[in-house]
Amino acid sequence: MSLVFLSPLLFIIASLIRKRMGEPVLFRQQRPGLHGRPFWLLKFRTMTDVRDNTGILLPDVDRLTKFGRFLRATSLDELPEFFNVLKGDMSLVGPRPLLMQYLDRYTPEQARRHEVKPGITGWAQIHGRNALTWEEKFKLDVWYVDNWSIWLDIRVLIITLWKIIRREGINHPGMATMEEFRGK
Repeated sequence: MSLVFLSPLLFIIASLIRKRMGEPVLFRQQRPGLHGRPFWLLKFRTMTDVRDNTGILLPDVDRLTKFGRFLRATSLDELPEFFNVLKGDMSLVGPRPLLMQYLDRYTPEQARRHEVKPGITGWAQIHGRNALTWEEKFKLDVWYVDNWSIWLDIRVLIITLWKIIRREGINHPGMATMEEFRGK
């Protein structure tokens, strides 16, 4: 039902991305889901594929477009993840799905974040999002796993709307996105 309601907005955003950045409109990347099983995450594309003279992608800060920054600041880039929820790969609330290469870098405690489905929003997102350190994020993710309830999810969803309006914690300090998790 929410996808039907959002379809005009999805169409407008997709059209603007195609006009400003070309194709593809969607960013598609394999991420670990429940129990670390991979799935294809969908988001609206916010960066170009600009490369240096040797063919290596430029840093995120150089590829993130002005329109992409707007999409991220408003969390509109996340809207295609509703398809992931509909498909059953994600939930509305849960730890954010990170990169596949992080799986073997987690401590056993950090890996517990995969005991629930990943979410479009989560406990760590409403407590700082990308302004948090990796350690802080993982502690909040595991706290969510240990304390899950439908009421907690409702609380997270309500606070998420407030955080989106206030545009808090979008970027890691001094970075366009988030630094790579290297372990521990």
